[in-house]
This record gives sequence, structure tokens and C-alpha cells, in this order.
Amino acid sequence: MRRLRAACLAAVAATSAGAAPAPEVTHSILPFADLAGWQDTDHEAARDVFLSTCRDMRATQWPELCAMAARPFDARLFFETFFRPVLIENGADGLFTGYFEPELRGARTPDDRFRYPLYALPPEIEAGKPWHSRAEIETDALLADRDLEIAWLEDPVDAFFLQIQGSGRIRMQDGSLVRVGYAGKNGRDYRSIGKELVRRGEFEAHEVSADVIRNWVRKNGEEGLKLLHHNPSYVFFREVSEVPADKGPLGAMNRSITAMQSVAIDPAYVPLGAPVWIEKEGAEPLHRLMIAQDTGSAIKGPQRADIFFGTGRQAGKAAGQIRDPGRIVVLLPIQTAYALVPGS
Repeated sequence: MRRLRAACLAAVAATSAGAAPAPEVTHSILPFADLAGWQDTDHEAARDVFLSTCRDMRATQWPELCAMAARPFDARLFFETFFRPVLIENGADGLFTGYFEPELRGARTPDDRFRYPLYALPPEIEAGKPWHSRAEIETDALLADRDLEIAWLEDPVDAFFLQIQGSGRIRMQDGSLVRVGYAGKNGRDYRSIGKELVRRGEFEAHEVSADVIRNWVRKNGEEGLKLLHHNPSYVFFREVSEVPADKGPLGAMNRSITAMQSVAIDPAYVPLGAPVWIEKEGAEPLHRLMIAQDTGSAIKGPQRADIFFGTGRQAGKAAGQIRDPGRIVVLLPIQTAYALVPGS
């Protein structure tokens, strides 16, 4: 196996300016035999999910591969014939987390029970430009009386975690379901509440989970609510009426994602829509072929991935327990793979 080591021009510029150089990115082509469990994965299920979004991929080679995937021949043979596994690294260890689509109780209008709003995107926000922080939005009621409320929830912690997940379903008091999806954010960087609790000495790193954070905030009243302001990032929503309730939420490709088959990645390294081989270790190892159909503000780097566990409380419980090492191997079209690693 040959390896290409190419430092980015940005790293050279940063070094000459006195800044720390950007991490060196390496690409290695692996044989399929190096993918532990490859022969036992459900290739057919992965191909079905690949087909759900590959028609939207416009870059060179992907449209032809999408057309080929729709032909009736063996799914494993399809992947092995037209792709090569590429390990992309920048020195950081692999890290897997999980996410899910919450289903929460809510109301269209506020009352004593439902008091915490989900907001639509304010028209003055420009993508990529910093706007007011979470603390300013919530403390100063900046969005009140602007008719931007989509729904009202009964728990501020639920509203906070819904923003982290980026989508969810809300069961209204009349029994109807409203699905909401990501519409934009306030241009502030995400900061981890769990890491802040560890920094304060409240917990050890291995003790932190979504449920632990949720319970701490609820037990600590105003101090708990102030902890949420440690994360200045704030997410806005839109109603997603075009997605049936029995389908998964929309991912970054604006298509429904699939439980345990869709994964969120960093598109700076992994093409959206590409097949991705997952080797997650930890208490419950998972080796599976998935499709990169989503992104996330906390998902940064070539060896960082967030696995979609599905909808509802049980999916949330399972997702919240995942923080495991491992590696991610991207399946790239043959020509693309060899262009990244010439001479292989």
C-alpha cells in the first residue's frame, strides 16, 4: 500500500505567518479484505440507501455509478467493482457518536405548560455571518412578537437538544404530528455542554451523556438554564410537511435518512452521498456499510462520524450512549481514489 502525503497550501501560508500549521492529510487505498466484516455486511441495504440520494450527486463519475447501482446485479459486486476503500486521516483519532430524531410533545400556541418556542429563521440572518448568541436570544427575548414561532415545547432542555439534533417530530395536543427540520443558525460556533460540565468538575468525561446533561440542567434551575448558554450556537427550524411520518428526517442532501444506514460526516473530507465503511469499536462494536447523507456542526475531521439511530425515545437512549473509537473508510469511485493516491 502506497501513501500520499500532501500538506495543504493553507498550512504553508499559516506556517509562514507564524500560525500553527494545519494538520497534514493523508490518503491510503485499502483492499476490501482489510475491512473487518465486509463480507458479512448487508450490501443490498446499503445500495438501496445509496440510491435514495445518489441521483442528486452531480460531480464527475457519480451519475454513472448511480445508474449502474440501479441495475439488477449483486450489490457486493457493485461496490467492489466500481469503488476503492480510501482511508483519509489527519492525525486525529477516530470518534463515533450517535444522533436521533426526537419526538416531543408540543402546542401551536403557548400556555402555562408549553412555554419554550421553536423559531423559524429570522430574515435578517445571513449564512456564515455571526448573529446574536443563544444567551442574547433567550435572555433578551429578541424574537418575541415577530410571529416566528413554529411550535411551543414544555421543556427548555428538550428545545436545546432538538437544536443539537437538527430535526424532530412534535406531537401536538390534538394528536397531529408536525415534523421540523434545520433551517439555519446564528453563525456562532458550537460549544459542548458536556465538556463544560467536565471542566467544572461536575463529572468525569466517561460519565457524560445526553441523559446526564438533561438531568443536571433540570435539577439546577436557573443555573442549569445558564449552562445551556455556554453553547452560543442557536438553530432555527422550518416545517417539513413534504416528508411522510413513516420516513426518516431530512438530512443534508434534503432527502430522508435511514436508521443505522445513514451517517453524518464532515463534507470537507467525505463527499455527501458516498458509501462509508464504519468500524466502530467500544462496548457494542459495529462494522457496517453506511451512506454519508448528513452533516453536523460538531462533526469535524476525516475520522469523525455521527450515526443516525432513528426516531423516538429508544433511539435517543441508544444514540446517547455512543462515544466510541474506530475508523471510517470512504468508498470512492476508482478514478477518484487513484487520483488521490497516484502510483498505487
